[in-house]
This record gives sequence, C-alpha cells and structure tokens, in this order.
Amino acid sequence: MSRTTRLSSSLLRVAAVTGVTALTLTACGSGSGSDSTSSGSGSVKVGLITKTDTNPFFVKMKEGAEKAAKENGAQLSTAAGKFDGDNAGQVTAIENMVAAGVKGILITPSDSKAIVPAIEKARAKGVLVIALDTPTEPESAVDALFATDNLKAGQLIGEYAKAAMKGKTAKIAALDLAPGVSVGIQRHNGFLKGFGATDKDVVCAQDTGGDQAKGQTAMENCLQKSPDINVVYTINEPAALGAYTALKAKGREKDVLIVSVDGGCTGTQAVKDGKIAATSQQYPLKMAAEGVKAVVTYAKDGKKASGYTDTGVTLITDKAQDGVTSKDTGYGLENCWG
Repeated sequence: MSRTTRLSSSLLRVAAVTGVTALTLTACGSGSGSDSTSSGSGSVKVGLITKTDTNPFFVKMKEGAEKAAKENGAQLSTAAGKFDGDNAGQVTAIENMVAAGVKGILITPSDSKAIVPAIEKARAKGVLVIALDTPTEPESAVDALFATDNLKAGQLIGEYAKAAMKGKTAKIAALDLAPGVSVGIQRHNGFLKGFGATDKDVVCAQDTGGDQAKGQTAMENCLQKSPDINVVYTINEPAALGAYTALKAKGREKDVLIVSVDGGCTGTQAVKDGKIAATSQQYPLKMAAEGVKAVVTYAKDGKKASGYTDTGVTLITDKAQDGVTSKDTGYGLENCWG
C-alpha cells in the first residue's frame, strides 16, 4: 500500500529516561497517541522513527522492530510524528537519538526531501540510517532502503483493474495521498502504468492523506464531478473504504471497481467482503526486522547495509483475472498486519 505537515515547539523535548522524544501523532485514518519505548537490554542501540504511531502499518512495523531487537540483544528506542507529514518532529527525533548514542536509525520519512539534512548530520557522526517503506529524495541520502516496490504495488492493481474491466471504457477516479510524497506518487504512477493509462485518462483526482473520512469526501466530490466513474484507485485501504461508503450511499457500490494498496487485516477483510476488488499486500514486519538486524550487524563488524532491498508485494483478490498473478484472501488474512 498503502502514503504527510509541522510540529509545535512544545513537543521538542527529550524524554529523560530514553533520551528520545515521544512525539504525539495522528495517523492516516486513525486516532492519535504517543510513544517512546525501548525493548531488550543489549548494548547496541537502535532507533525507529515512524510517520505516526497509530496507523496499523506503523504499529506492526514497531512490533517487528521490538521482536527483532529482543532476538538480537539490541535496545530499541522509538518515536513518531504528530501526524503524517510532521517533518519537524522527525528531525527532532533524529537529533535526540543521535545524542542518545544509537548505532543506527530506521526511519519512514514523512517528507522525503526535507528530512535529508538531518539524516546527513546523523550519518556524518557514524550513525547507520536506513529508510523503511518510504525512500528519501535522493534515495542515496540514506545508507539503505528496505521497502515495498510501491511502483510494482500500484502496477499490480492497475493490471488487475484493466483485466477486470474486460474492455469496457474506464472512467477513473484517483484517491491519492498528498503532493510530493514519494510513496503516493509511485503507487499512482504504477497503477496508471499497469492499467495502460495516463493522467489524462483520470476524470477526477483528489488527495485524501490516506484517511477514511477524507476518502469518503473525495469520492463524493468525484461523483459530483463525474457521476459515471466506474474505476477507483486508492492510495490505501482506509481511503478505499471511505470511497466505498460514498458509493454505497449513491447505490453504486456494486458497479464501481475499487482497487487499493497495503494489505492490512481490515483492508484484506474488505476484499473478502467484496467492498474492495483487490489490494496489493506489503509486509512492514519484515521491513523493520531486517532493519534492526542490519544495525546490529553494523555494530558488531562494521558492515553497512546498502542499496535497495525489496521486502515483497502480493496481489490479493478472490476474483482472480487471467494473466494477473494473485493469491486469495485466505493467504492475505494469514499474512496481513494491523
């Protein structure tokens, strides 16, 4: 799936116990919370900074990091932004973690470009920095990237939607993330590539922030603009469920194809229930676990992780289409998160 704005100065204080700020946040389509934790008692200190701490994707990522830290004798500190897009909060978290002596930082950048100067400062002090899920711009700003191939994730659902339409003229609505966010851009472009379309073929495009309520509003706006929409691409499953709600209110839920990205448990269940036709499932637990292991390896022998590691993506649907590789929701629910 599936993927972002600024923090008040009152939150920029170091948590005395861990040396890492516990930043409050609001997730895409979720509530709000705060967190600063550590697990394990080993000497290798690892930091995890997510976009939010309530979005199920990042909750599961944190669980993966905690488990890997325990298994590898590492000490984990975590922080998150107040909302998806809180670059200032992430910058402060990096600074606090470096001051606390972490050997490596795992981060899902809220702003792929604006976070780069803070990352460069951390790396200059010998800290290994690995991006999870979301690449920085440029990607070389970090030592390594462990992530879903978001272009491929979008392409899979684009290919599926094209096959499912069976030659019918498509009226496409795109419920995107936010301007300038690499994950959202890659998924959007991948969908168009898989469908064999361009932005000129999209009759309505709206940003949702990956939020369910905003997804519903966006779909309502698109239906007003183009009542004959019959294909809906969504950045993630909360946005997809918002679109479904809007379509159902108009009696259109059965004749509009909705496809999405992420593969969370709620979203995968929505595929099983027929609310979403298909989704591309990704694996945040694996991203985080591999990241922690890489930091521990670096601490022990100085070997740095480098380049891009694809952590996998699988098309999930119960309505398979010829020529498009997929697995059913039984597999999806066994491997979902959140």
